[in-house]
Amino acid sequence: MPLNSAKVLGREAVKVRETSLPPRCGGTRFRCSRAGSEGALAGNEKRKRRLRSLATPELGALAGAVLVYVFFLAVAPPLRDLSALSTVLYVSSIYGIPALAVALLMIGGEFDLSAGVAVVSSALAASMMSYEFTANVWVGVAASLALALSVGVINGWLVVRTPIPSFLVTLGTFFMLAGLNLAGTRLISGAVATASISDMDGFASAKQLFASSLDVGGVDVRITVIWWLLFAGLATWILRRTPAGNWIYATGGAPQAARALGIPVRRVKVALFMVVSFAAWFVGMHQLFAFDTVQSGEGVGKEFYYIIAAVVGGCLLTGGQGTALGAVLGAFIFGMTTQGIIYAGWNPDWFKFFVGALLLAVILLNAAVRRLQASQA
Repeated sequence: MPLNSAKVLGREAVKVRETSLPPRCGGTRFRCSRAGSEGALAGNEKRKRRLRSLATPELGALAGAVLVYVFFLAVAPPLRDLSALSTVLYVSSIYGIPALAVALLMIGGEFDLSAGVAVVSSALAASMMSYEFTANVWVGVAASLALALSVGVINGWLVVRTPIPSFLVTLGTFFMLAGLNLAGTRLISGAVATASISDMDGFASAKQLFASSLDVGGVDVRITVIWWLLFAGLATWILRRTPAGNWIYATGGAPQAARALGIPVRRVKVALFMVVSFAAWFVGMHQLFAFDTVQSGEGVGKEFYYIIAAVVGGCLLTGGQGTALGAVLGAFIFGMTTQGIIYAGWNPDWFKFFVGALLLAVILLNAAVRRLQASQA
């Protein structure tokens, strides 16, 4: 029997001999085999799509959050109470608000090492301006916001206008603010802490906005938790639904290509530094109106917690990847670890050890997720 030659390029058959087959096979062997192969390919594509949908940047953070939560529920029975969970969420929100802003900045391809001391700088500025000038506290709040945003503008301008990387620019800002906090407070007030402003005009209304509590089903929930979730929703909407979100990802992932497409890369980066300054200011206002006074030496080292929360949440150190949800989960892990150690009755000196171990574990998990993404691409 003569044979027809066949060549296959990709999925296209160039020449195939057709042989009569029973009707149930569709009339030809070629049609049956082709239909079977196409069905198999479609099944493979569906499986790949399902795996890709699971291999998201925040998957590692979600797995880490579940593991940490279950672990501390087992070893710290007080955490099973809703009031304890409220405390965990409160601590998480204090980490989480700046971590959201830092995550956006990291997606844009930059760092800010001054965020921790900027929290205290904002609180000190608002407190001392209100107290020394005997003004309504809202005057100090507004002036503090202006100063905070100006620091963000300076950081961003130096990064985009000079060849100095953001790591070094903000490291310099960190030391300058830390020194200014101590020296400035001592120079103006004669002490290392500010005087109480609880009896000044506007304090009650400012505390209502920045440091009040809400009763939710009989559980006391701090307002920072509400603000944290609102900011997370806003950040998610910006990243997923607006052109600004595309600009942020493009600025961090491929800045040269972004410039070629007309994206204002410099303005995006300056705006992101201002967002970090705003978040630091907001947490500073909470601390001021929650405790009435501010210690000038606080805040040092907190910037690393914000960065770690963002990294644990799936942000790449090289930029271009990350989500607001991931930063929320990273901050929740921090809050759970902080309070879990306390409720378990362990020595709190172990906290930093757990933070380091947690960071390594989640980074390894995120790396595995990215390998899965690459293999299914």
